[in-house]
Amino acid sequence: MANAFSKEERVAFDQLLEGFHDALILSKAVSVYSTDMQTMERAQDTMWRPSPYIMSSQDRTIGTPVTAQGATQLSVPSTLGFGKNVTWNLNAKELRDQLQQGRLGDAAKQRLASDINVAVMNVASAQGTLVVPIVAAAGTYDNVALCDSIMNEQGIDRSNRHLALSSRDYNGMAANLVGTARSFGNAKSEDAYERSSVGDVAGFSTVKLDYANRSIATTATVTIATNGAQVRFVPKAIDLTVAGKINVDNRYQTVTVSTTTGVLAGAMFTIAGIEAVNHITKGSTGQLKTFRVISIASGTTMVISPPIIGANSSPTDPEVQYKNVEVASTSATAAIVWKNTTVSNINPFWHKDSIELLPGRYSVPDNAGVDIMRATTDQGIELVMGKKFDNSTFQTLYTLDTLFGVVMTQPEMAGVLIFGQA
Repeated sequence: MANAFSKEERVAFDQLLEGFHDALILSKAVSVYSTDMQTMERAQDTMWRPSPYIMSSQDRTIGTPVTAQGATQLSVPSTLGFGKNVTWNLNAKELRDQLQQGRLGDAAKQRLASDINVAVMNVASAQGTLVVPIVAAAGTYDNVALCDSIMNEQGIDRSNRHLALSSRDYNGMAANLVGTARSFGNAKSEDAYERSSVGDVAGFSTVKLDYANRSIATTATVTIATNGAQVRFVPKAIDLTVAGKINVDNRYQTVTVSTTTGVLAGAMFTIAGIEAVNHITKGSTGQLKTFRVISIASGTTMVISPPIIGANSSPTDPEVQYKNVEVASTSATAAIVWKNTTVSNINPFWHKDSIELLPGRYSVPDNAGVDIMRATTDQGIELVMGKKFDNSTFQTLYTLDTLFGVVMTQPEMAGVLIFGQA
C-alpha cells in the first residue's frame, strides 16, 4: 500500500501511546464507562448515565408490615462531545530527518492528553457544588482539611478522593510542608523541599495543575425566596407530562431571585437559613449549603446546582431519598451570600464516582487510500493515527485523533477550593 506506515513509524506510535497514557493525569482520577460504538451512533452520541444511588431507612416493628419506599434512580445525559485532532504535514525534504516525525508526534500526543485533562478539570471546576473559600493564600494542612470536612459532613465516601491544585497553590502547600521545622530524613519534608511534592493530604490524592481555571468575582446584592416551591424541588427520573416518557436531568433548578444583574455563571453562594444535610442520615450539618450558578435565564431567574430539596410538608419518597438541605428559616426571602468575592485560581476536588470519562471510537476504513493505526489505553481511550502521501505536492499528511466525553454525574460529590477570598 502506497501510504503504509513503516516499521519505524509503528514503533514510534507504540511509544507515543505509552507516553499518552502516562500524561492522562486527571482522567485517571475519574470513573470510566466504556461506550458501544453502534449504540452511541444510534443515540446521536448521547446516553443517560445513572447518578450514585441514595436510599433511606425506616424503623421496623415486629408484627407490623414495613412500607416499601419508591427507589428513584436519577440519571444524567452523557455525550461524546470532544473530538480532538492534531494534523501536520511533512514534505519530502523534511522527511529526510526522521526525528521530525517523532518530535511532532510527541507534541501531538502531549496536546491531546492535555485536552482530556482540561476537559476533566473544566467539568470539575464549573460544576462541583461543594465550595470551600479561604481568606488567606494557600499554605496549610487546614485548608485541605476543610475540603475533607465538607465531604465527610455530607456523607461522601472517604475513599477515592482527589484534589487538583494550581501550581502556585500547590507550591504554597509544599512550602508549608518544608516550613521552619523541616527535618531531612523525613520523606514528606524532603519530597516537598526537593520536588515541591505534596502527595496525599487529609484523605486526598493531590496533583499539580500546569493550568487552572480562574473564578469570577461576584458582589451583587441578591435575595431569594426561601419558602414554597423553591425549596421543594421534587426529583423525578422521567417526565410523564409530555407525549411518552423522557428522562429528566435533576442536577439543576431554575430559581427566582430579586435580580441577576452582576451575576455570572460559575458564581458560588450560600443562602441564609438553608443548611446542608448528611445525604445518608439526612441530619443537618449546621453548615450552610453551598450552590453554584450554572446559567442566567432572565433578569430575575437563574439556573443553580444542586436543586434545593427540602423534603418539607408530607414529602414524596424521592424527596426523602434525595433530601439535601434543612430549611432552618421560613421567611419569605433570604439573602444570598457570595463565596467568590475576588478572582482567584479554582482548585477542584472530587470523589472518583462523581465524574465519568466516556471513551469513544471512530470507525475509520482501512485500505481506502490512507493508512490507519489505532490503539487503546488502559482506560479505553483510543488514538487513531492516519497517514497519506500527496504525489502532486510531495507532502505527507499525518493526523492524530481521539473521541471522548466527560460528565459530572453527581455535583454534590465534587467541589472547589478557592483562596484569597474576602
